Amino acid sequence: MLNPEEEFIIDGVIHAYNLHPSNYADPKSAKPVADLTYTIGGAGSPEPQFNVPKDVYVDDWSVEDVANVLLKETATDFGVAHTLPLYCFKDGMCSVEKSAEFVQRWPHRFSAYAAVDPLRENALASLDAQVELLKPIGLKVYPTSWNGSTISQWTMSDPKIAFPIYERALKHGIKTIAVHKAVPLGPVVAENAFNPGDLEGAAGNFPDLNFEIVHGGIAFSEETGWLLARFENIYLNLEVSNIILERRPRTFSKMLIDLLKVGGMDMLDRFVWASGCYLAHPRPTIDAFCRYEIPQDLLEDAGLFGPLSQITDQHKRNILANNYARMNGLDINALKAGFAGDEFSKARLENPEPKPWSTTSRWPEIQKLRISEAQSEPVV
Repeated sequence: MLNPEEEFIIDGVIHAYNLHPSNYADPKSAKPVADLTYTIGGAGSPEPQFNVPKDVYVDDWSVEDVANVLLKETATDFGVAHTLPLYCFKDGMCSVEKSAEFVQRWPHRFSAYAAVDPLRENALASLDAQVELLKPIGLKVYPTSWNGSTISQWTMSDPKIAFPIYERALKHGIKTIAVHKAVPLGPVVAENAFNPGDLEGAAGNFPDLNFEIVHGGIAFSEETGWLLARFENIYLNLEVSNIILERRPRTFSKMLIDLLKVGGMDMLDRFVWASGCYLAHPRPTIDAFCRYEIPQDLLEDAGLFGPLSQITDQHKRNILANNYARMNGLDINALKAGFAGDEFSKARLENPEPKPWSTTSRWPEIQKLRISEAQSEPVV
């Protein structure tokens, strides 16, 4: 079992969401997205102290609050802010400006991904501007596009829509294209948009890019396993899977076995850790992963062409940091040197076990609402 305090941890997806109703551009889509986000991340931890009252959660969270939760309340060392292009929200749900604040205030602790919607007319110009502002190490895309109340889909293998985006990313030195898959968003006719099968045309035609399937395996796990086995430039991002691991470890194990059944344990060298913070508090999911083992009874018949083995501490170390560093060309030793003795390191020394969410500006409101909710519960 790993001790998370002794490991270097890169969180591959962090979010300073703006889920407040004032940010809805298309309320028919944005409100269900906000509600689903809360259901997935904010409300379901078996450890109640890690949950957040909905009135606090579905709001505009500051960059500083998210940074404090990630780096003062967990063993995480480095985070990657994902800008989002979900234009059922006015600012895309996670704005370019917030990503810029992360990397400008704490360049030794954060990098960022740019984000574009390829169906918008200004997609390439937007990418150019974000490269200038963010110096991004990756690009985030979604398979659905909101234009007012009109919703469209596109595929990662489309030569006219998608390939120009990849070419521009390569021109800017971006190594990784991350795509949201497996988890549909909003009450939309998504058709096959969240199936990862269209990664075949992307990964096959752009071998110099890495393609990172965010939420990979939560649905379409067998299809995703075949993609991992066939294309060495496809990676799997564990955001949301980390929550399933904490709350439903046996369900996570069945999903993991599907992902590994074709290519075997070597596929774990292309899994990357992510919590989505503040999607859910990262600490219990990190702890759950560090102590995780695949149930032996599930391993007995696992594997399609050969047996699977138990996940090892080295697999976990690779997933927590090494795989991500390799995917995006990060130097872990240089990162360590950059943040030695900074405000986050000092805070951890002074208060090694802070209460969940207590380092944020939302803490007084969280406490007040928890007291109110407890008092309103019926006496049995």
